[in-house]
Amino acid sequence: MLVEINDKLVSTQLFEQKFVCDLNACKGACCVEGDAGAPLTYEEVDQMEEDLENYLPYMRPEGIEAVNKTGVFYMDQDGEPVTTLVNGAECAFVYFDENGITKCAVEKAYLEGKTTFKKPISCHLYPIRVKKFHDFTALNYDEWPICAPACDCGNKLDVPVYRFLKEPIIRAWGVPFYEELCKVDEEWKKSINQEE
Repeated sequence: MLVEINDKLVSTQLFEQKFVCDLNACKGACCVEGDAGAPLTYEEVDQMEEDLENYLPYMRPEGIEAVNKTGVFYMDQDGEPVTTLVNGAECAFVYFDENGITKCAVEKAYLEGKTTFKKPISCHLYPIRVKKFHDFTALNYDEWPICAPACDCGNKLDVPVYRFLKEPIIRAWGVPFYEELCKVDEEWKKSINQEE
């Protein structure tokens, strides 16, 4: 089902599905698996090109080589910009910590105060996938088997997708939109309780 909030169509899975990333279980597999790089806006492409020197100290040699060859992005099959990949696999901007967990060089540069850009909004919002149409924007939950540990963790903690993603949702669309989601969630819970 979909709920309309302003110019956005929001999947009710954002309220139904529970989700909290469990990096110890998945090791950040969403950054290394999949069939394309992370979606980027053209503004993000410009920002990443401008800040590239700040990411390099945290990137792996393979990632640096890939970016030197093709730049920070390439065009996917839909003609949209996405982050460059290493050998068609992991994102060029990943590195691995001492526990083998995938981390982001862009975010590391941000945390170290080297840039004001945290990371691509598509990465920050995951597992919400955003699709822009002419008159509206669709927000859907992207179900992926590698995120099963996050669903288990979310169920244990009783945290729906949209609450887990409060920070990136506010970053993308502002506090009023997040507050609307909270109101819709309350109404949603009431309607379910009445049905029971």
